[in-house]
Amino acid sequence: MPLLAVVYFSISGTTEKLAHAVAHGADGLTEVALCRIAGDDIVSGRFQNGRLLETIDRADAVAFGSPTYMGGPSAQFKAFADASSDRWSEQRWADKIAGGFTTGACPSGDQLHTLTYFSILAAQHGMLWCGLDVPGGEDPGGRNRLGSQLGLATHLIDDALPQSDLSTAEYLGQRLAKMAGRNG
Repeated sequence: MPLLAVVYFSISGTTEKLAHAVAHGADGLTEVALCRIAGDDIVSGRFQNGRLLETIDRADAVAFGSPTYMGGPSAQFKAFADASSDRWSEQRWADKIAGGFTTGACPSGDQLHTLTYFSILAAQHGMLWCGLDVPGGEDPGGRNRLGSQLGLATHLIDDALPQSDLSTAEYLGQRLAKMAGRNG
């Protein structure tokens, strides 16, 4: 069975809820490894969790997740990405399926830039990007509410994630799992 690694940083728990929804969507189609980037993974500004990187080495698909801070992914996620450079030079993650999810403070809070960052990181590694194929604003279930085809972008409404965004996260997990099954 393929392996989906859901690699994410979350400070308030919102991105973690999305990560769990992505994992739930893939459940039964792939094995899932939730790989949370923790504060103690960062030592003197450098990401130091070799086990997490090794999990991605074994994965067939990867979902990248981070809140959007100041127009891009969190510093903790960026430290993880920087630490992946050894794998980049060896192209260890080439041909893996990749996708992404993010949350921000506003409906148009530059989440697209974070998703673009994830897709460029994936491209540098030779990964194959998997976006959403749900037309924004046209899905009967309300999925892809903010209309980003590159990946899941969301924001809180009344301090809660809308169910439609959690459903979109589940769909993204399912889509990544199906693509990983094709890739293997």
